[in-house]
Amino acid sequence: MRFLYLRDPLFLLCLVTYFVNRLLLKSIWTEGFVHEHLNDLICIPFWVPIMLFVQRRLGLRDDEPPRPAELVIPLVLWSWVFEIILPAIDGLGDCFYADHLDVMYYAFGTLGAGVFWQWWYR
Repeated sequence: MRFLYLRDPLFLLCLVTYFVNRLLLKSIWTEGFVHEHLNDLICIPFWVPIMLFVQRRLGLRDDEPPRPAELVIPLVLWSWVFEIILPAIDGLGDCFYADHLDVMYYAFGTLGAGVFWQWWYR
């Protein structure tokens, strides 16, 4: 089955979840999971279809579901940039801070997305 990219059900679920979290849940709860980690959990399943869509439009990939490397590479890069590099740059203020739990949620989201996509597109 062809990968659906921006029409993929997991991508669409992550998109809706982001906006529900941003516009509703964060106003209900002032701290906790919805403020600190929900976006980290949906990060990779949200960005990978966009990244692969761009690659497909450039003719760099076929329409297969995401391969393991197409999940692991963004996980490692995202973790490195947002949890190591950006928090170390002076002048960014409180915009970025290192949190090992963010990496754990990136990984959970990546694992969940990989399992879902293998099941959905088999």
